[in-house]
Amino acid sequence: MGQPSSYNDLDRIGRIRLSDNFFMRDFLYSEIAIHYGIPNTPDDELLAVEVGSALCEHLLEPLQLRFGRLHIRSAFRSSTVNETGNTNGHNCSRNAENYAGHIWDRKDDEGRKGATACIVVPGFAGCFDQTGDWTELAWWIHDNLPYCWLEFFSPNWAFNITWSDQPKREIWTWAHWISDGEIVKNRIFTRRGMPNYEGDHGSEYKRLNKVFSL
Repeated sequence: MGQPSSYNDLDRIGRIRLSDNFFMRDFLYSEIAIHYGIPNTPDDELLAVEVGSALCEHLLEPLQLRFGRLHIRSAFRSSTVNETGNTNGHNCSRNAENYAGHIWDRKDDEGRKGATACIVVPGFAGCFDQTGDWTELAWWIHDNLPYCWLEFFSPNWAFNITWSDQPKREIWTWAHWISDGEIVKNRIFTRRGMPNYEGDHGSEYKRLNKVFSL
């Protein structure tokens, strides 16, 4: 199933329900697409809906249930939109690096399926605004959700969250954090093989549980 050829087809795609609280339309907005006048719709609709549904059901729904409404900043990108963003320096990786990521409707070079959304949790960002506070949410997700990839940024603690049928479970960051009283600027926060990876990290997000107690 290729690009929509009519308004009615585009309207239909936007109305596809991915989970209880999310529809395909929530993930199609793109400043790059708007600025350059490029349609941002999937070439492989069935694959995009499959992985988008998994992203919503396994990651976004549990996050929204626990921490309140999510703000979606950037999610699905067509190959053309992503390539345009990369070529023009708009913080988009090359297409091959974004297959099974922001480009939902293409498997990556190893045959993996996946979907990425860049989100902000407004309730969290409003309460946790000091250097390193993002790590509390990162550790909660690490302990509680079947994520593949997290990548955190400084403004409003926005982060990329990826679902994959073959999850790597790695956390990367462009934001700093505090360890033993010192500011740490490493890009890799945790991944398999690192000393901080295994075990329960509940002690790292005690404030988070207190603020968002059920």
